[in-house]
Amino acid sequence: MRWRYIGRKLAFYLAAAWVAVTVNFFLPRLIPGDPVALIIDRQTQSGTVPPGEADALRKLLGLGSGSLLGQYGQYLNQLAHLNFGLSITEFPTPVTDVVRPAIAWTLILVGVATLISFCLGIGLGALAGWRRGHRLEALVPSTTLLTAMPYFWLALLLVYLFSEKWNLLPAQQGYDPALDIGWNSAFVSSAIQHSILPALTLVLASVGGWLLGMRNMTVATLSEDYVVAAEARGLSPIRVLTRFAARNAVLPSISGFAVSIGFVISGQIVMEQVFNYPGLGNLLFQAVNNEDYPLMQAIFLAISFAVLGANLAVDLLYGFLDPRTREA
Repeated sequence: MRWRYIGRKLAFYLAAAWVAVTVNFFLPRLIPGDPVALIIDRQTQSGTVPPGEADALRKLLGLGSGSLLGQYGQYLNQLAHLNFGLSITEFPTPVTDVVRPAIAWTLILVGVATLISFCLGIGLGALAGWRRGHRLEALVPSTTLLTAMPYFWLALLLVYLFSEKWNLLPAQQGYDPALDIGWNSAFVSSAIQHSILPALTLVLASVGGWLLGMRNMTVATLSEDYVVAAEARGLSPIRVLTRFAARNAVLPSISGFAVSIGFVISGQIVMEQVFNYPGLGNLLFQAVNNEDYPLMQAIFLAISFAVLGANLAVDLLYGFLDPRTREA
């Protein structure tokens, strides 16, 4: 039954990945404009184009040629070989060379900030639900207010307080431009300092949802028979909370964790503009402005696969934590 459950989930997400790849191909082509014409206009002053240059440039960029269906087939073939063509924004640099460092910056920032927000919200929410009427419950309305704020507004507020007014943290870039990128203490220290405000923005903007959801689920779980029975057996309050109440109350939050990644990444795109952070959000903004189809496709695909991979991992984990889900 377990392998059947895993196979069913893998089949579903493979189909979802194919849909994401298809949408990723057609979506940039619905945007008005021609990136090949844009490059030719930049490089030629007379306005005359040598015969065949547009077609050659289109193939070089990985945009394909011929009918739309033929371009789709060429795109799938290139995707199978991890060939995304050349970037228009950083022409003639390959797209993979442009996207690879941006993925690292975003993955570390979003991954660490999301895990901190999830663990902090789940822990505080369980305690707030367990100790109803305690002053800890005052965190619920305050953190919910922060969650209701737009990402960019909260980011601007933190920049004003920590950078402009108190001059404690840097407000721009992902590291000091005067330093060479590498695994040395100076660069790592600079990167950590520059990432504090973006990470704090993500944590503050998302921790309230986890806290409120976990608090409500803990309150509902406390009235269940198995929790009452555990208390009647004389188990310690901490053991009742961790082994019985919180363990079952956290299941809905785990299922919503992967879904939240999509919302976090969407907010990350706007937030990186505020901090000028060298991640996927900033890179995507440049790609849209330059009508960089190959770069947009690579970024959309990276984001889509990240969300799908997170959902798959959470689905499999949920099936392990709650065997009832494998019975369907």
